[in-house]
Amino acid sequence: MPPIPTAELHLHIEGTLEPDLAFALAGRNGVELPFATQEELRAAYSFGDLQDFLDLYYALMTVLRTEDDFADLTNAYLARARAQGVRHAEIFFDPQAHTARGVEIDTVIRGIGRALDAAPRAYGITTRLIMCFLRDESAESALATFEAARPHLDRIAAVGLDSAEVGNPPSKFREVYALARRAGLKCVAHAGEEGPPAYVWEALDVLGVDRVDHGVRSLEDEALVARLVADRTPLTVCPLSNVRLRVVDRLEDHPLPAMLDAGLLVTVNSDDPAYFGGYVGDNYTAVRDALGLDEATLRTLARNSFQAAFLDEETRAAYLKEVESWS
Repeated sequence: MPPIPTAELHLHIEGTLEPDLAFALAGRNGVELPFATQEELRAAYSFGDLQDFLDLYYALMTVLRTEDDFADLTNAYLARARAQGVRHAEIFFDPQAHTARGVEIDTVIRGIGRALDAAPRAYGITTRLIMCFLRDESAESALATFEAARPHLDRIAAVGLDSAEVGNPPSKFREVYALARRAGLKCVAHAGEEGPPAYVWEALDVLGVDRVDHGVRSLEDEALVARLVADRTPLTVCPLSNVRLRVVDRLEDHPLPAMLDAGLLVTVNSDDPAYFGGYVGDNYTAVRDALGLDEATLRTLARNSFQAAFLDEETRAAYLKEVESWS
């Protein structure tokens, strides 16, 4: 059976940097990695928590220097995504992680954009680009990043919020999200992964998000679940990531079935697949096997992904038709 057609809505392009490409780009750019081999690097992909992952994630970004680097990174993801059933991808990028080391935001966006422009023809995948702010940086830095990106807002569909969650509530970024909404952008934010349900409330009420990224801890607050269900607010859940970052101990313990049973609009995504053990099709297979999900439930998850995507209605309908005919 082919992989189920799906939209990927929670994917950090920097998190798709596989060891082979990391070493290739390091060689091209004269960057010395603190690992002797690809195998040694992959062995480092064992994390005690979110911060352990972030430390390696930011360290490896040093190989990304040029427009070609960002185009190659994005093309490598799109090729893998197509093989995993992805028909539409909404891709996060972290400009502050690059500008902080001297790479201009124009270089980042142009490089990623080259690959995205070619994606429908080359891979049969439609795309959207989401600019994320690093929540462990200042609100002022986020505002400066937004202003620097203004010449490219025609290419950016939404803003997001990621990186270290605990101690960095969504409300810290109230002002930049207001600017984004006034500019006509959609809004999403990571909330309720390591942070408490209160962060999900803030993402909804202070930032005005259209989707919540992760949101697994929402189940701890009945009133919040009722709100999310009533408003049909999508949650972009990343099962293999949740295991790798110790949000849950085992995939068999994942709250995905409880979230579905509660009536939440849940989607399945891969987050940072190079680091977390699988791309989106791998996540579907893993939850199917670990949680005993039947074909109808997988179809519901795929349907949810297109319902939650930032698509025009004609394109959404065409993709939903593909889900219904999957076999």
